[in-house]
Amino acid sequence: MSDVVGSVVDMVRRSPGSSATVVVLCLVQFVDVLGVTAAIVAIPSMLDGVGAGDAAAGPIATAYAMLFGGLLVVGARLGHRYGHVRMLLVGLLVFAVAGGVGALAGHAWQLVLARAVQGAASALTVPAALSLLLAAATATGQRARALGLWSAAGAAAGASGLFVGGLLTELLGWRAIFWVNVPLAVGLAGGVRYWVRVPPARDRAASLDAVGALLLVTSVMGLVLGAALVQEDGSRVPGLLVVLAGAALGVLLAVWLRRARRPLVSVSTLRTPQLLAGTLGSFVNTAATSSTAVLLTLHLQRRHGFSAFGAGLTLLALSLAVVVGSAAAARLARARGPRRPAVAGLDSMGVGNVVVSGTMVAGGGAGTGWTVAGTVVGLAFLGAGLGASSVAFNDIGTDLPEHEVATATGVLNTGAQLGTAIGVAVLLLVASPGTYGPLPAEAVAILLAALVTLAAARLVAHRRFA
Repeated sequence: MSDVVGSVVDMVRRSPGSSATVVVLCLVQFVDVLGVTAAIVAIPSMLDGVGAGDAAAGPIATAYAMLFGGLLVVGARLGHRYGHVRMLLVGLLVFAVAGGVGALAGHAWQLVLARAVQGAASALTVPAALSLLLAAATATGQRARALGLWSAAGAAAGASGLFVGGLLTELLGWRAIFWVNVPLAVGLAGGVRYWVRVPPARDRAASLDAVGALLLVTSVMGLVLGAALVQEDGSRVPGLLVVLAGAALGVLLAVWLRRARRPLVSVSTLRTPQLLAGTLGSFVNTAATSSTAVLLTLHLQRRHGFSAFGAGLTLLALSLAVVVGSAAAARLARARGPRRPAVAGLDSMGVGNVVVSGTMVAGGGAGTGWTVAGTVVGLAFLGAGLGASSVAFNDIGTDLPEHEVATATGVLNTGAQLGTAIGVAVLLLVASPGTYGPLPAEAVAILLAALVTLAAARLVAHRRFA
């Protein structure tokens, strides 16, 4: 934590305007990523509040992620064409309005609409904010520190969303999860207007490629929605069909991008080793950590009697460790390049998942104290690895010509959203039997995540990506 504070202080001393810009833009990332999971824990309260049945839970849970993941690349292209500052301000104001709609909702469809619009707004703000961040932090040292803070903000938000949502719901009710977005988004918009002094870069000729955008959005939405449906016992076959439809649309998108005169994303950009490695890393990061957070929350509540708030409190170890790992990775990346923190981060995540899995196995006959202690140690490794890996893969994936950075950020974040959706769905399926002989099924699923993460580390260690 002190390393992060030191980095911020150092940036303030050297360039006060630039440091304020970095902080504001990283807060945009934090708020947007937090929105993906913060409402999940409050869904039962939402359904009771609007008098809706359980059938509405799925659409409420997935609406944000579907639009966020599906529109990220489109949002990046809009930033290219109309200016990143303009798109960032528009996105923040739409996010605030949607928050108000959600807070005042009296029907389930209004909650779904609010979550969907907030996801679409985030798809405008995230690529715009990262493009502006990289434009403001031009020096090599500044870039590494800025990416460290950006990655720490996103990873910490993703890891702490369930805790924040549970805390707000318990203290103020579920509507507070939406209400809090209004002052946050308006305040950030004011911060952008006051502190973000990056010259407006835009390309009026930038292609929006309506066909490519439609194929991308529907493909990602199909994958995310299908993954959510697969998690439910009664909808696994329809969910699998939706996933297959999303994959088929992805194939059509690939064909279209090869043939279009002015594609949404050039095939040459997608093929760059840096972007391929960065997207793989982003996918594995969220697949291995979001799924563990969900499974661990269920395990602690079902098998150890934790409340939703207590389970979320345990996950804070993950969030705090993310900050430490991000700071360490930023320093290591400046000195040795991004490959080492990428591999070290993935290895740490693998070790963390092994420890969490082992604690689940051993904790069946142990007391709560052992369970908490072992879990916190595992989450510390997992969070530190996530922070380090996020910094490294963001650095790797955006090491492209300036005119391709915004599109790359959209691709990286789309990979992260798909990692969450697919990772959680696959591991919940693995955990669905309840037990594998004497082993808790959650422990087996998390061990699988560890093996995938360690395999990814070996791949990154031995492949060239720059």
